[in-house]
Amino acid sequence: MLKLYFVTLFITLFFTNSGCCQKVECFLPAAYKNRTTVDSLKLTSIGHFGQARKARPNIPAHLHTGIDIKRPNNNYKNELIFPVAGGKVISIRDDGPYAQIIIEHQLESGKYFWTVYEHVSGIRADIGEQVNPFKPIARFMNKDELNNYGWQFDHLHFEILKKRPRPLKPTSKLPYRLFVTYSLKCSTKSDLNNYYFDPIDFIFKFTN
Repeated sequence: MLKLYFVTLFITLFFTNSGCCQKVECFLPAAYKNRTTVDSLKLTSIGHFGQARKARPNIPAHLHTGIDIKRPNNNYKNELIFPVAGGKVISIRDDGPYAQIIIEHQLESGKYFWTVYEHVSGIRADIGEQVNPFKPIARFMNKDELNNYGWQFDHLHFEILKKRPRPLKPTSKLPYRLFVTYSLKCSTKSDLNNYYFDPIDFIFKFTN
């Protein structure tokens, strides 16, 4: 169960290797009435961080590396998705149900973290674009897209990485997919904690 907490506008990221705290302005990635609170945030039944995912064709067994956020409103036309913080778009995949945006965020200290937005549609961002948490970058899939790809994609898969995603050679089909995450490489808790923040902990544990 998600506890009902108020999220202030500033999230404190604690880096044990540097022994200091840094702040970054951060908001929820979907169009809630108040994007600084998570009291109405809902996840899918299998959308919690670290849940075991069974192997299936072409996909090995792994631990879930993010959270799956249900759409906040009954809007199946234009339910918007936003960056959680200011940053630079470094990768875009736009080929159907696994469409994905990866954004790189830099702290004043020079340290980085990366956010991933997957199962998105209507992408409104470009490679290298500087984005902010008040301008939408995509939307949830609409009814026609869900009828085509499957209603199991009726959510936003959201990740926060501790380590830079792996570079990927672009193809003619996916010329802007320049990075890939570690989502299928996390089969143990150690793997998961090495590469990823728990998005809920990221918000709550380090909130001022």
